[in-house]
Amino acid sequence: MASRDSSNPGVSGVVSATSGVLHQQTSQSGMTAAGASTGGASVATAAAGGSQGAAGGGTGEPVGRVSNVQRIQQKKAHVRAWPRDKKLEKLAIYSSCRADENCKCNGWKNPTPPAPTTRPDTPQPAAPPSQPCRSCSHTLGDHVSHLDSAADSDLDRLLSIVVDVENLFICVHREEDPDTKQVYSYLFRRLRKCILQVTVPTLEGPLGTPPFERPAIFKGVTNFVLHKFNHLPQKDFQMMSDLAKMFLHCLNHWRLETPSARRAHTTEEESSAYKVNYTRWLCFSYVPQLCDSLPHHETTWIFGRTFMRAVFHTLRKQLLDKFRAEKEKMPAEKRLLLLNHFPKFLSMLEEEVYSNNSPIWDADYRPQFPPHLHNQATEKTSTQQGEFERLSVQPGEGQYTTVTLSSAKRFRPDEREKQDDDVCKSNNKRIKIETEDLGEETVAEVVATITDPRQMVGPEVLFSENAARDEAAKLEERKGNIEFHIVGNSLTQKVSKQTMLWLIGLQNVFSHQLPRMPKDYITRLVFDPKHRTLALIKDNRPIGGICFRMFAAQGFSEIVFCAVTSNEQVKGYGTHMMNHLKDYHVKKNTLHFLTFADEFAIGYFKKQGFSKDIQLPRSVYQGYIKDYEGATLMGCELNPKIVYTEFTAVIRRQKEIIKKLIERKQSEIRKVHPGLTCFKEGVREIPVDSIPGIWDAGWKPPPATNSRSSRSPDHEHQDPDYVYGSLKTLLCNVKNHAAAWPFQVPVDPNEVPDYYDHIKCPMDLKTMTERLKARYYVKARLFNADMLRIFKNCRFYNHPDTEYYKCANTLEKYYVGKMKELGLLEKEK
Repeated sequence: MASRDSSNPGVSGVVSATSGVLHQQTSQSGMTAAGASTGGASVATAAAGGSQGAAGGGTGEPVGRVSNVQRIQQKKAHVRAWPRDKKLEKLAIYSSCRADENCKCNGWKNPTPPAPTTRPDTPQPAAPPSQPCRSCSHTLGDHVSHLDSAADSDLDRLLSIVVDVENLFICVHREEDPDTKQVYSYLFRRLRKCILQVTVPTLEGPLGTPPFERPAIFKGVTNFVLHKFNHLPQKDFQMMSDLAKMFLHCLNHWRLETPSARRAHTTEEESSAYKVNYTRWLCFSYVPQLCDSLPHHETTWIFGRTFMRAVFHTLRKQLLDKFRAEKEKMPAEKRLLLLNHFPKFLSMLEEEVYSNNSPIWDADYRPQFPPHLHNQATEKTSTQQGEFERLSVQPGEGQYTTVTLSSAKRFRPDEREKQDDDVCKSNNKRIKIETEDLGEETVAEVVATITDPRQMVGPEVLFSENAARDEAAKLEERKGNIEFHIVGNSLTQKVSKQTMLWLIGLQNVFSHQLPRMPKDYITRLVFDPKHRTLALIKDNRPIGGICFRMFAAQGFSEIVFCAVTSNEQVKGYGTHMMNHLKDYHVKKNTLHFLTFADEFAIGYFKKQGFSKDIQLPRSVYQGYIKDYEGATLMGCELNPKIVYTEFTAVIRRQKEIIKKLIERKQSEIRKVHPGLTCFKEGVREIPVDSIPGIWDAGWKPPPATNSRSSRSPDHEHQDPDYVYGSLKTLLCNVKNHAAAWPFQVPVDPNEVPDYYDHIKCPMDLKTMTERLKARYYVKARLFNADMLRIFKNCRFYNHPDTEYYKCANTLEKYYVGKMKELGLLEKEK
């Protein structure tokens, strides 16, 4: 699957597809075969039953030979065509025994394996459901009892995973590179677990979720073409666009060299970052091309500039070498394009990839289109009326109004209906107001009103006691009184005099405001090339800053120092400074902050959204961040959809819209009704809808509910078998939860001598399992009482900062959610 020969990984097969790309045939139907035919693709050759081969840049796959991807698909189609009993037999091999809770068998094993045949594809008769397992003696039917009612489509999906598992199993044993072997092994276990639990394969954990960097390579290369070649005539511009498509195609199907091969010619830090991206590439891009049970992402859509810098030189050299070696076989036109124009294209792209000032990697970059594309866009949008946005009000489901913003275009009636449907489905552009439908003119008038601060309802906005903390700082920034800059030292590039003066000023600020920190320690980190500082500049001198170190490969940054000079505090600078840092990290796709806060800083970080409940797994940051004695570790998770420097203004605007609408509604229905006198006459109760004025106020009768929790007490929840089955499933899920490890067995008094002096009614998951087997839990409330006692005991004995305390909170939240899903909590109240 990944090359073990770093001399020429992944070029063969790709070159043969370039001519199709040059003619804009960029559909993926032909690309996968080209990318999978490169000799060293372990999964493909494993599925094909061939030798693993070398990745030394052999020729593409011979004409007429069925591609490895097609072989895998043919194998899956063959398995899906089996009769149902044969499918169940195959799945039983990968399913744990469900005959007894104590049975540890994780797959049915045929006691009489069928005799080998000369042709592997020859169908074998299915074993009967009563056939015992060679390992646990339980029947085949006991291993697949959970699939008895499964649809054929579900069985086919599981069988597809089984084929991928078998391919990966071969890869694990054939692969020689330890890093690649480890990834194959992880994916093998992941898919194996999905078969056992009958779930859809997903990849979660410290690798993160795609895309890993913004803007992506695809966006950067598109920006490059528009930035560099928008002045060219249409024919020349089209040629450059075709070269860009070919480059992206090659990158999508290029095999990376392994981390062990790369380690020989890079630094330790670069090798570590490369290994992370290599693992991501295997899991999300390369393996899913062949194992389609896994979600597949194109390399150029999920990686960005960091990835490009790591692979560009090697990819460029190998592509050009391959083109030169095959120039005699190329037509004259193609030879001119690949040997003359393409090297120049790559040289210009290289400058933009490695330049720190290139605009193509800016998330806010808006390229200028060439004249011929601009004219086409103008023709398509000639019916648009202006650039303003139109406010429309659509009736939503239930008793609310959906307010949406859409572009001011003219549509035909059928287009308008489709556009309105699409807009109504957009969650991030709709506001639900729990009231009767309002007219479009009313809402438009309200929105127009709140743009004028003098007419806004409620407290004043500017500099009032209810204003946002950063309001004054934002106003000063707009006036140009303060500025924010990211500065840092460098050992490889010349540092400007201005930057060095600011770093010296920041060192002084941190030293004065953080007297407990040694000055030499502050100086070392501020001037460390790996650290950066967000500097707050006023009158051309720093008055505050946040020093941080970004671990992009791990997905977080550590905040080391944060301070504002004493005479500039209580002006909102700290909040506004942190918001700028958040926006900077969102652009870099680094969405987690970690910091050790002392007793004086905890309050500030709480106001900025930090919490002691760390969302990152410990394995992600352990060994990366500095540990400070007497400080508290706090974390903050960023939302990439939020512009934090504008967040308070957005919230304030939303609140004002709601306030104004409520005020208008109240003015329409403001009427004083006489009080109720019926209670003085002895009436105990009256219907709610008979209260005078309640209908005018917008009251609606509550909808009838059909939820399971509202069923009769004599319904299925009271059935002992139903209660037992539900609680058994729930207990199994709780025991398998990641936070359940401290509660699996009773506390050992030899390890914790004083535990039973404090805890008089101990409980654990093993004891609950034994009670469930003994049919002790005849009511769900008995089960619930024991489970909650586990969490209560843990919190009573352990300190809130301990791992045990946090596990109790996490597991309790999961357990309560599951109980509500089953409808057991509501019924037993």
